[in-house]
Amino acid sequence: MAKKLPTYKHLLLERDEALVWMTLNRPNELNAINRPLLGEIFDAFDWLADDRGSRVIIIRGAGKCFSSGYDVSGKAPGEYATEEPGIVEDFMRLRKNVMRNLDIWDFPKPVIAAVLGYCLGAILQLVSVCDMTICADNAKIGFPSMPMGGGYISPFWVQLVGIKRAKQMSFEPGSRISGKMASEWGWANYSVPEAELFDTVRAHALRIAKVPADVLAMKKMSLNRVADIAGFR
Repeated sequence: MAKKLPTYKHLLLERDEALVWMTLNRPNELNAINRPLLGEIFDAFDWLADDRGSRVIIIRGAGKCFSSGYDVSGKAPGEYATEEPGIVEDFMRLRKNVMRNLDIWDFPKPVIAAVLGYCLGAILQLVSVCDMTICADNAKIGFPSMPMGGGYISPFWVQLVGIKRAKQMSFEPGSRISGKMASEWGWANYSVPEAELFDTVRAHALRIAKVPADVLAMKKMSLNRVADIAGFR
């Protein structure tokens, strides 16, 4: 019998046969990422790695948006909007986030991102390490509007869309592409009409879930090894 899923403040986990839906649950803030939500995401993946009741994990956002990126509202003390870290401190914090995203890359079960509405900024890194990405045709995928940063997001795009498209997205502040274009570029597997998104993702996930867990783990490991040899990591 599957164990009861953990509960979180900003993240919702739901079982659906052999699937687990992981929902970023800050709809009033367009599921903007803050430190507590990031911690809950990584904690949930740690827990789900040993969960025998789940075969495939699906990530989505509550409401009409996947995520608007980092929370820059300035309303929550101690979060990104109000921090003024030094260069080294900021580098170490971001490096830790990169390494935790790579833990999702190494996660032993397939992870699918279902992208609806906005998918902006640093959340792109998490989506890029998912095993499959399916977007709504009209999803809005893009880089931060502020001309800042030094290569935190764009390197994850190079193997998916090619160096020139990755540079285009990185160099132009506020660059955006639709879900349809993201699929044409190769960042997403494909896109579908918004109303069909979650049903389409669920159908794929259920087909994948028919494969034995150990076979899925070995397939993912072998494919990731090829990508890592090609330079992804």
